[in-house]
Parts: sequence; C-alpha cells; structure tokens
Amino acid sequence: MSRKPLILWCLFVLSLFTVQGAIAADAVRIGHFPNMTHAQALVGRSQGIFEQKLGAIDWKVFNAGPSEMEALIAGQLDIAYVGPNPAVNAYLRSKGKSLKIIAGAASGGASLVVPAKSTARSPQDFKGKRIASPELGNTQDVALRRWLKSAGVAPGRDVQVIPVKNADILMLFQQGRLDGAWVPEPWVSRLVREGGGRILLDERTLWKDGKFPTAVVVARSEFLEKNRAVVERFLEAHVEMTEWIKKNPVEAKKRLNEQLAKLAGKALPPQTLDDAFSRVLITSDPLVTPLNTSAAWAGELGYLPKKTDIARGLAGIVDAALLNSVLAKRSLPAVKVR
Repeated sequence: MSRKPLILWCLFVLSLFTVQGAIAADAVRIGHFPNMTHAQALVGRSQGIFEQKLGAIDWKVFNAGPSEMEALIAGQLDIAYVGPNPAVNAYLRSKGKSLKIIAGAASGGASLVVPAKSTARSPQDFKGKRIASPELGNTQDVALRRWLKSAGVAPGRDVQVIPVKNADILMLFQQGRLDGAWVPEPWVSRLVREGGGRILLDERTLWKDGKFPTAVVVARSEFLEKNRAVVERFLEAHVEMTEWIKKNPVEAKKRLNEQLAKLAGKALPPQTLDDAFSRVLITSDPLVTPLNTSAAWAGELGYLPKKTDIARGLAGIVDAALLNSVLAKRSLPAVKVR
C-alpha cells in the first residue's frame, strides 16, 4: 500500500474513534439496579425506548443505593433509579443541592420472610434472633428497624439486625443461619421458593392504601437545571414504559427476565417471576407522603444528618413539574407533591 492511501485510511479510522468519543461524551448517564423495582429501566433498555428519546445513553449498573448516590454527587451520573432513603440521605447531606426526585418508579415489593417452620408472629418473637436486611440504612433496613422499635424491641440489643447483600441473604437463609429477612423483590419470592421460607409480613399492610415508594427516579440538580428539555424527554420514556408494563405484563415480564439474566447472570424461574411481579406496583408517582414518613423514620434511627429538621429539609426534594407536564400530555392524572 502506498503512503497516501495508508494515510487516508489512518485518518478515516481516527475519525471513527473521534465520532464515537463525541457520542460517549454527550451520552446521558443513567444508573439503575438489576432489580424488579427498576423495571422501567430494565424493560426500557430491551426496547431501546430511552435511546429513541435521548440518543446515546451510558447505562451504569449498581447494587447499592449509597454508592450510586456517591456517583451522582460526584458528577458521574445524570439520572438514577434508586431507593427513596439513599436519595433522601444524599439530598439532606448536601443541604438540598445534590439532586431532585423527578418521578416514582415502584411501590411495594418488600416483605419480611421467615423459615417455613418458624413460630414467630410478632416483633417480640424475634428477641435473641437474627434478621437480615440488604444494607445498613437502605429502605428495607429502615422499615425493619422501625417495625421492631415500634413494638419496643431494640435492634442490636434485643435483635441482631445483619446488613447483608441480597444474594448472600439467600445463601444464609438456605443454610438455616437466619431467623428472618426483610428484602425487596425478587428476593422475597426467591427466599420463599428457593429458601423454603414464608412471608410473615408484607410491608404493604403497614401503609395506607398499601402504597409506599420502593424506588424513585432522581436527577442531579445541575444536570436538571441545564438540561430540562432532556430530562423531560427522559420522563416521556419513563412514563411510556410505566404504562406499557402495566398494559403488557406478560411481555414485560419476559423482557425484564431477559435483562436480569444479562445483567445479574441468572434469569428467574417463571413461577418466581410471577410471584415477584404480582407484589410490585409499577408507577411514576413518587408517593410523597409515605416518602416523608419513611424519611422521618430514618431520622429517628440516626441515619440522617443530626439536628436536621427533616420536614423543612425535604420541602423541595421533589420537582414534579416536568413529570406532570408529561402526564398531562397523555391525559394521565398529575402526581401530588404535598
């Protein structure tokens, strides 16, 4: 090959890398978990709906809310699906400067599971026992500790509450080394079907109308301020996926399971998938009232910054203006922020 064609070929290849780099630099960075409660992200990835609305996307998968919020605060994420308590914690610790909740993602899908032969019926029955939660200070951990304390049972003193990753909870449960576990779906269903457990308490029974936020969507404040049109297009995709999943549960479960297999390394058995899906409400409503209640519980447990007026501190955490605009265009009811 002569020098001129070789030089032209090298310039062509270099131009390809340059274009790809430009696309990557402009990509919207979205974080989520390989969890059923982040269904819009998982099913949306399989359909390419977010790319249709936004163009290039840099998807980032996490397994813990605090680390995801650290990435967002550090400017490594623009938008994220996350549990409400890590979002609240990040918001308060940054004095309201780090993020805004822009939508809800899921309600329900959390339960206290015990071994099938357990005689436990109430919080008092767990004195001297071991109960696992997915992570210290996460949404299920707060609910568990609040449930115990409200009955006069002190976590740590009366009951050993052990923060363990969900996959390890299943292993410990199967080995008979746990007396209970407060976990989200699909781990509730897996503990029942693979671990020989039974549901002692479905968290929905503790809330008015059975609704409480299990996952919300947050946007980094700076990104939201500078890119409201982009965030609105994201919300168009999010709401579209929310409604599609509700109307097409069979296909949604199939696509969800394909993504779980791809991202988590294992698909769920059909019966486990059906059980888990039946206990999760896919929604775009951030469910502000129970969100604030859960935040107050986290404050009581010492998980939020000390000397914080939580009610005042959370006054501006939800920005539903763009969401309600998107909902109005689809003739769907607006969400309440107070």
